Amino acid sequence: MTTRQAQHAQAFADLHKPGEPLLLPNAWDVASAAAIAAAGAKALATTSAGVAWSLGVPDGANLGAERAAAVIARIVAAVGVPVSADIEAGYADVAATVTAVLQAGAVGVNIEDRRDGSGLYAPAEQAARLAAARAAARAGGIPFWINARTDVFLGGTGRIDDALERSAAYAAAGADSLFVPGLVDPAGIAELAAGPLPVAVMVWPGAPSVAELTAAGAVRISLGSGIAQAAYGVAARAATEMLTSGTYDSVADGIAYGTMNAAVTPAP
Repeated sequence: MTTRQAQHAQAFADLHKPGEPLLLPNAWDVASAAAIAAAGAKALATTSAGVAWSLGVPDGANLGAERAAAVIARIVAAVGVPVSADIEAGYADVAATVTAVLQAGAVGVNIEDRRDGSGLYAPAEQAARLAAARAAARAGGIPFWINARTDVFLGGTGRIDDALERSAAYAAAGADSLFVPGLVDPAGIAELAAGPLPVAVMVWPGAPSVAELTAAGAVRISLGSGIAQAAYGVAARAATEMLTSGTYDSVADGIAYGTMNAAVTPAP
C-alpha cells in the first residue's frame, strides 16, 4: 500500500466522530466523484447501484469484484480524498473482493448481510464472512474501515434487538461500524448507537436532518444511490421536456462546462 493510501485510511477512520459525523456522498464514476470532491466532501463512497447502472447492469450483485475494483481505481486516481467501496455482499469471495478494492486504493468497504438471492445471512454466518474480510484487510497494513451493513430494516424483521444481536456479532468479527439502511428514526438510532458499534445511516428526502441524526448518535451519514437517481432523473426530465414542449429549462442548473472539465483534468 502507498503512503498516500495509508494517510487517507487514517484520515477516513478519524472522520467517524460522535457529535461530528462523516457526511459521505456517494459517487458512481470519475465525473461524479470529481464533482463531489469539488463540492468540499472530506471523503466519498461508491454506490453499487450507481456503478452498476452506469455500466449497464441492474443493481443486486450483478456488478462483480473486477468491475467494482476497476471503478474504484479510476476514482481514487482522480480525487484527493479517501474513497470507500460498496462491495454489496462481497460477490463470489468476500476476502478476495476486499483485497481487490484495497489494491485499487480504497480505504474501506461496505459489506452487506443480504444474500445474493434473497433473505439475510444468519448472524454467525455473516460474522464469519466479516472475519474473512478483516483478515484480508489486515494484510494491507492500513486501518481499513469495514462498515458492516445489515438489511434488518430493509428486508428483515425490522427489530432493534435483531440489529443489536448482529452488531455484537459483527463487532466481534472485526467490523468498525454498523450500517443500518432503512432506519432513520432517531430513537432507534440512539438505541443502536449505545451498542457495540458506531452507527452509520442512509438518508433520503424527508429523512431527519443531519443535526437530528447527529444528536441521535450517528457517526456516518450517506446518500446511497440518491445522487445517481437524481442525476438520471434530470436526464429523463430534460429529454421529456425537449421532446414534448421543445424547451430546455431542465438543464439550467447544470455545472458549467469549464468547471466540470477542470474537475476531471488530471493534475500536471
